[in-house]
Amino acid sequence: MNIIEKIMAKASGRKYVNAGDIIEAEIDKAMMNDITAPLAVEAFKEMGGKEVWKKDRIIIVLDHLVPANSEQSANLHRILRTFANNQGIKNFYDVGRGGVCHQIMMENHAKPGEMIVGADSHTCTYGAVGAFATGIGSTEIASVLLTGKLWFKVPKAVKIIVNGELKPPVAPKDLILYTIGQFKADGATYMGINFSGDAVHKMSVDGRMTICNMVVEMGAKNGIVEPDDRTAEFLKARKLTPFGFVKEDPDAEYDRVVEYEAPELESMVALPPSVDNVKPVSEVRNVEIDQAVIGSCTNGRLEDLRIAAKILRGRKVKKGVRALVIPASQEVYMEAMREELLETFIDSGVLVCNPNCGPCYGGHLGLLAAGESCVSSTNRNFIGRMGSPKAMVYLASPATVAASAVTGKITDPKVFEA
Repeated sequence: MNIIEKIMAKASGRKYVNAGDIIEAEIDKAMMNDITAPLAVEAFKEMGGKEVWKKDRIIIVLDHLVPANSEQSANLHRILRTFANNQGIKNFYDVGRGGVCHQIMMENHAKPGEMIVGADSHTCTYGAVGAFATGIGSTEIASVLLTGKLWFKVPKAVKIIVNGELKPPVAPKDLILYTIGQFKADGATYMGINFSGDAVHKMSVDGRMTICNMVVEMGAKNGIVEPDDRTAEFLKARKLTPFGFVKEDPDAEYDRVVEYEAPELESMVALPPSVDNVKPVSEVRNVEIDQAVIGSCTNGRLEDLRIAAKILRGRKVKKGVRALVIPASQEVYMEAMREELLETFIDSGVLVCNPNCGPCYGGHLGLLAAGESCVSSTNRNFIGRMGSPKAMVYLASPATVAASAVTGKITDPKVFEA
């Protein structure tokens, strides 16, 4: 069995599973946020729910509309505060105490070999530590709150082997954008993606989070990296112990195996209106921008902020461009402050925002007007995703976003390499 099948077999109490099997799995962790959780709470009550299955396995994070930007969102937050208090759910991350839900899960909860579900499509991020993690709907999460179980079809799996090593400023974001461009938006529908090879295992866990985060943009059920020494170091540093690694069999079977050569990859950009409309940044010329955004569950981590600050240090955001940096969590925010990264951003003319999803969701902070263009380190660029349906969103790495903020047009970050 491959690693995905092994985790699913363990979760369903079976010795063996095959792609296509229907299983009922025991859930280890269930996460929901301020957009999806109110619907789940309502469904939980409609199903006759009185008490959640396990108080310590449920995580609720306020992150999409933080702080509340309207009376409606304030009411949603109050629903969740009341529910968490009544149910005795301690893992409740209120305003100023958490950040983006997927970052919080990785900082405090996700472990290798676990079955984790989240009422958010980018829950697949947690595959970075070797967990099976996938997004589900609000009514599905309500059933998990009741029973602690959920049925799945065991997905077919693809192994992506990335040989060599990425050459900076080429980053994990560029790798996943390239991969989505190759697979297209529906090229891996309901499939598991196992990232492997030297380039992946040399990546930090932050980088692995980025590539696992975006597999859903090619239709995948989950993304995963088999845990290794870097995983162990990350978990021990975060005191996420004890943990056990799940490893695939030497003769593990995959639907297909794809290989890429990391040294050949360039900085990439996804052009509107779809994530799979990918080109090398070097081929995208004279695209002027009104806004640049660095943040989100894809690229709002300390590693990303350090890369952006390196380019922005001693430089200014071009007049006429609005630049936003949104740390992914309070912890990232504090460490960026200690390292004086925030000072660098502010000196450059960047607006540093509180940890939250920001404009990625199109509901709060930094929305675009008709005719405006934005280059962003977020994960989606659909029509209307970041405000006006007549605005245009380009997706790129934090390095590309920072370089573009300085020049005022989409720019290959290698022009700023010493």
